[in-house]
Amino acid sequence: MSARRLVAGIDSSTQSVKVVVRDADTGALVRSGAASHPQTTQVDPRVWWEALELAVERAGGIADVVAVAVGGQQHGMVTLDADGEPVRPAMLWNDNSSGRQATDLVAELGAQRWAEETGTVPVASITATKLRWLAENEPENAARVAAVCLPHDYLTWRLRGSSDLRDLTTDASDASGTGYFSGRTGEYRLDLLAHAFGRDDIVLPRVAGFREAVGRTTTFGADALVGPGTGDNAGAALALGLGPGDVLLSVGTSGVVSAIVADPPADATGLVAGFSDATGNYLPLVATVNCAQVLDATRALLGLDHDELARLALAAPAGSEGLTFVPYLNGERTPNRPDAMGALHGVTHASYTRENLARASFEAIVCGLGVGLDAVRALGLEVASLRLVGGAAKSPALREVAPSVLGQDILLPAPGEYVADGAARQAAWVLDAQEDPTADLPAWTALAHTATEVASAPSAPVVREQYARAQELFLSR
Repeated sequence: MSARRLVAGIDSSTQSVKVVVRDADTGALVRSGAASHPQTTQVDPRVWWEALELAVERAGGIADVVAVAVGGQQHGMVTLDADGEPVRPAMLWNDNSSGRQATDLVAELGAQRWAEETGTVPVASITATKLRWLAENEPENAARVAAVCLPHDYLTWRLRGSSDLRDLTTDASDASGTGYFSGRTGEYRLDLLAHAFGRDDIVLPRVAGFREAVGRTTTFGADALVGPGTGDNAGAALALGLGPGDVLLSVGTSGVVSAIVADPPADATGLVAGFSDATGNYLPLVATVNCAQVLDATRALLGLDHDELARLALAAPAGSEGLTFVPYLNGERTPNRPDAMGALHGVTHASYTRENLARASFEAIVCGLGVGLDAVRALGLEVASLRLVGGAAKSPALREVAPSVLGQDILLPAPGEYVADGAARQAAWVLDAQEDPTADLPAWTALAHTATEVASAPSAPVVREQYARAQELFLSR
């Protein structure tokens, strides 16, 4: 009998790093570990490495794996000097310091050009806007920059034990979120980099193929192939085995609607970001700012735990007797209303009950996802399936409200570390490609996420009709 082959997947997210070790042939989970990251919007990249060391230790080590890959938070600006040392703390995707610079970049070149040439209209999360901020606010640091990379690129480089900036690599999914890469051509747009940063004489990570081994690692006692890695949303899509027409609805702190399509999207409205995926396709994505935190706010107001909130919501009818919650608690990104405040509409003696308020909160976040789903459909996507993941997806109330509001059945994958699992699946793919360069993505029948429940409920179009009227009625800060 041949020896068991193990692979490792790493998810370096905003809040923590997770490591999973899985069987390369079946996808069966062998062991895992995690460690936290600082809860801030600017982080010294070396702290991510220290956290990874701890997570690997808690996972029982990776000395026995034969391939590894890293998935990570997108957009974060990691600047390195000529010696490979960080110039300054990395500005993460959720650092909004570059909001004005994003507005300026759009005004200078026009939303249509940005959408057509990079797939994305710049917002504060995009790397190019952070480079413009750096050039304007810290010119001495900007002058020291010899290379710019993304969080997963940095950790991949460190795994390989390199100090040579020319060894930096990335993948198309993460590069497509920088604002200076064309998913359509697979090449950097140095003219856009120069426009944003004032320079194009810096090292950018080489964009590796999606099943390419970019090197080997001997760190942590391993002797393993290193895959190109991927951005977090593309990593989750890999774990779930999404294909063209499949749509993923993620309900966490923010809400995310993403899909797999064969042709590069370009949305000049800025609602849909046209990213690449980790298989050679594309990953249009829409994000909403207000999601599970809306449920937390309502739960706190009513003095309930999560289970009690769900039971209360399910005691109300679909449509909450006309009560409609516009949940702009922190402004909103989709639609782009950064200064908006939330509102309650349809308040009457009959509708203003605890039960209706609880259900209206669930209906509000699903309507927000519906806005994103509409934007993706407007680009020509025919939706073959919907999958619902994230912490709030465990709620029985959301499992009833989502199919009711969106008007179709929804698949519920088993909970898991989707990004780390996607990175591990990529590592197994890289391993198989050593023998067959055209190898397909491993089937991984043992991966728990492939087992799904189906959420069904009678369609209630009145909910979205109410929300469409109410969402335009709000006060601004």
